Amino acid sequence: MTIRLGDIAPDFTQNSTRGQINFHSWLGDSWGVLFSHPKVFTPVCTTELGEVSRLKNEFDKRNVKVLGLSVDEADPQKKWERDIHETQGHEVNFPMVSDADRKVSDLYGMIHPNANNTLTVRTVFIIDPAKTVRLTLTYPASTGRNFDEVLRVIDSIQLTENHKVATPVNWKNGDDVIIIPALSDEDAKVRFPDGWETKKPYLRIVPQPKK
Repeated sequence: MTIRLGDIAPDFTQNSTRGQINFHSWLGDSWGVLFSHPKVFTPVCTTELGEVSRLKNEFDKRNVKVLGLSVDEADPQKKWERDIHETQGHEVNFPMVSDADRKVSDLYGMIHPNANNTLTVRTVFIIDPAKTVRLTLTYPASTGRNFDEVLRVIDSIQLTENHKVATPVNWKNGDDVIIIPALSDEDAKVRFPDGWETKKPYLRIVPQPKK
């Protein structure tokens, strides 16, 4: 199955390191980050899980719940968590789905046979409170994921949900933004009474509005 932007994230019920999880119910009214791992005791993912645990307060501030996934049973995952705490200095503070039957991996298209026909690829999904998929990122096994980028995208999506703006290249929270072309100058004057800089009729730069 291929998950595309705008699709409803498939629901599932699966065991995890924190007990059984029904995904949609577990998310509730929160945003979600679902990210997969090839298997337990893998070196790159060890560093990633430590980093996501370190960033928990940043995800909490954005009303984001994080859920990991591996094609292993929960007990080996719990043993792996001890290694993560020892080597990365942070206890894993979010659930890890046990997907030994590959139910979730198949639902979300996490098995790429040409890369490996049994192990999940290292994919990230950002899911909004309406359970809509807003971002997918797939990394090769050798490259650690950048969770500062995941947070940056969440900031962008949450900002642009409520304002008629888009975020430019390399944008970070607090930087100037772009008024979307679909908003006329007349309507823009209402939304942005302090004005904007017009570089081209389709490229209007304005200070970031408050979220």
